[in-house]
This record gives sequence, structure tokens and C-alpha cells, in this order.
Amino acid sequence: MIDPTARIEATAAIGLDVTVGPYCTVGPHVTAGDGCRLVAHVHLTGHTTIGARTVIHPFASLGSPPQSVHYRGGPTRLVVGADCDIREHVTMSTGTEDGGGVTQVGDRCFLMVGSHVGHDCHVGNNVVFANNILLAGHVTVGDHVVFGGGVAVRQFVRIGEGAMLVGLSGARADVIPWGTVQGPLANLVGLNVIGMRRRGFSKADIHRYREAYRALFFGDGEFRVRLERVAADFGGDPQVTKMIDFIRAGKRPLTMAAKRGEADEDA
Repeated sequence: MIDPTARIEATAAIGLDVTVGPYCTVGPHVTAGDGCRLVAHVHLTGHTTIGARTVIHPFASLGSPPQSVHYRGGPTRLVVGADCDIREHVTMSTGTEDGGGVTQVGDRCFLMVGSHVGHDCHVGNNVVFANNILLAGHVTVGDHVVFGGGVAVRQFVRIGEGAMLVGLSGARADVIPWGTVQGPLANLVGLNVIGMRRRGFSKADIHRYREAYRALFFGDGEFRVRLERVAADFGGDPQVTKMIDFIRAGKRPLTMAAKRGEADEDA
């Protein structure tokens, strides 16, 4: 199932039932899991591992050296999970020595045309990238995040589980779990209620999370005081606790709410 025009180095590890289409190139330190499909003109290089049944479309380039002036040429890695769908012109870099050495993308991720995953990024499972998404280095993305087309994320930013980034937004600070952000210099504009429903949140779950969100971002007093108040008032709610823990773990700015909008009310 390997096209005669493909070039596969002898030391590459190719699993069972892998399809390698026309003009693909696979480097000596690449591992492709069982059932992978390289459609055509796919470039896999570096110390790169591709999970089982992942499909990679033409002109994707995975495992190239990181775009970092601090990279010293070490054998850093790229790890892509199982059952991903990687469309045309997607690029992913390996990690850097100072950033942990690994760029990682989870299982069942869908990366549409022209998306880029920079060095030392860690992307969770079931993440959707619309066209032309740009993740700078060291970005962390939780499970079930959705990126609208043309979103750019600044280096070291954390995107919480289930967040929604509206198309053409620029994320410059951490985004809370299940938050929705929008704008060239993105602000928090509400909650990803549709995503919460799809993940099985009950109406009561959403109502409590929305109450905590409003108290935290629109309540009285300084933000740190509101944070402790919400932690005490909603301490028994596991999703609110996740949000509080996410905020407390941050070392960089948090995307804040600019105003209330329809997204805040949609539950």
C-alpha cells in the first residue's frame, strides 16, 4: 500500500495497513501507527510519532525543526494522537530543548487547511481547528476546544477545556474553561453553552456555572476577592472548581469579560 513514488527511509517505523500515497516523504525517525493514511505529497520528518488511523492530506508538513532562535538542534519530538484528521498545508513543529522537548497533539483532533501548531504546544483531545489557525510556541489547549477560522494564539497562553474562540480573534491571555472569546484583542464575551450541552451538562449544571461566571467577572470588589468568594460559594460544583483551579494555576494574564452579551444569557 505504498506508492512507488513515495520515499521512506529504511529506519522509519511503519505500522500495519498504512497507506502511503504518491510523492510522500517519511524520514528516518518517523513512526506511523497502524491504519494511518498519507494521502499524497505528505512530508513527515524529525522525531515524529503519528497515532493509529490518523489521516494526513496533501502538502502537510509535520516534524520540521521548531521556528525558534533558541533551538539548538537537539532530537526534540512531535507526537500526534490517534484518529486525527489533518488537512492540506497543516504544519507542526517539534519541541525545543528549553520548552520540554515535545510538541503534542491529542486524539481525534481535526485540523483544517493551513493550521499551524508551534513548538512545545500541548493540544488536548477532540480539538477542532478551522482554517488558518495559528498557535505560537508553548500554547496549552484543553479538550473539546473549538477554534474559528483565522484565530491566532499568543505564546504561553492556556486555553481551557471546552472554550470557543470566535473566528479572526487574537487570544493574548488565558481563556477559562468553557469561555467564549472574540475580537482582534480577544475579550471574554460569554460561555460556550452549546458546547456544554453537547458534552452532557444538564440545565442545572449550566445554570450554576453561569452564576459563578457572572459573580466572578461582574461582581463587586477586586477580582482576587471575587475569586475567593466564588470558590467558597460554589465549592461543591466540580466544573466551577475546575475553573477556579485553572485561574489559580495561571502565571500570565487572564482574558477578562468586556461586557455582557447574548452568549451570557443563552442557557
